[in-house]
Amino acid sequence: MSDDALVRIAAALERMSPAPQPAPDFGAADAFVWHVEPDRLEAVPKVNRVDLPLLVGIDRARDTLLENTMQFARGLPANNALLWGARGMGKSSLVKAVHAEVLAQGQALKIVEVQREDLPSIGRLLHLLRASDARFVLFCDDLSFSHDDQHYKSLKAVLDGGIEGRPDNVVFYATSNRRHLMPRDMIENERSSAISPSEATEEKVSLSDRFGLWLGFHPCTQDQYLAMIRGYCAAHGVEIDDETLWAEAIEWQATRGARSGRVAWQYFIDLAGRRGVTLGL
Repeated sequence: MSDDALVRIAAALERMSPAPQPAPDFGAADAFVWHVEPDRLEAVPKVNRVDLPLLVGIDRARDTLLENTMQFARGLPANNALLWGARGMGKSSLVKAVHAEVLAQGQALKIVEVQREDLPSIGRLLHLLRASDARFVLFCDDLSFSHDDQHYKSLKAVLDGGIEGRPDNVVFYATSNRRHLMPRDMIENERSSAISPSEATEEKVSLSDRFGLWLGFHPCTQDQYLAMIRGYCAAHGVEIDDETLWAEAIEWQATRGARSGRVAWQYFIDLAGRRGVTLGL
């Protein structure tokens, strides 16, 4: 075989299995996004988030998650957390806002976002984080599993840690619209068709049991919806009288067919634009 052929083969093998990336500079930022192919942690200079006081109607979840995160940042024991429930009620916003609040209180803490599709690489990420002196919230937004999805097995590396155990400097937070991370019809179908119904879905359903904290999010009331908008107006200097706000906000929610924190924010964006107010987001 010629030297040129050997060089081409070596180059092809290197592309298939790229050289390990250098250790990330965790001092570059407080937030990172995990990417694969090749594995790397990309620093996020400015996180897209809202201030904690603007999250209305989720007081219990807010206080519980903040306390758990503060414990963890201080080097104390803390639980993995599953934030589940109604869409648009601030689950992912709360995780990011709590991280900002912990930083504001003088505690050092990093947050690393992981996409659900990249869960099979989670072991490699944990290896990088384990070697650092920093403390990390590993965050996966909109986590759920379909009928033939095997990604949930990779998640156990975070929740249980395998033979090495979960790194002491890592805690895992996930958001999901599903309490058990899988469709209800999937649970019912497998139970009805399995030889041993009680065991058919135990592996997947028990995955949610591995989260020490379950924080439920439920649809907001009309008063909470209006309070959210009024809070946004006060925070960003948008002036509007109560009667106009009430009429416009109710009409806005009616056209959307829903009432949530996300709908409240969307109305506020429209209102700020009409009033000529820049938000500086």
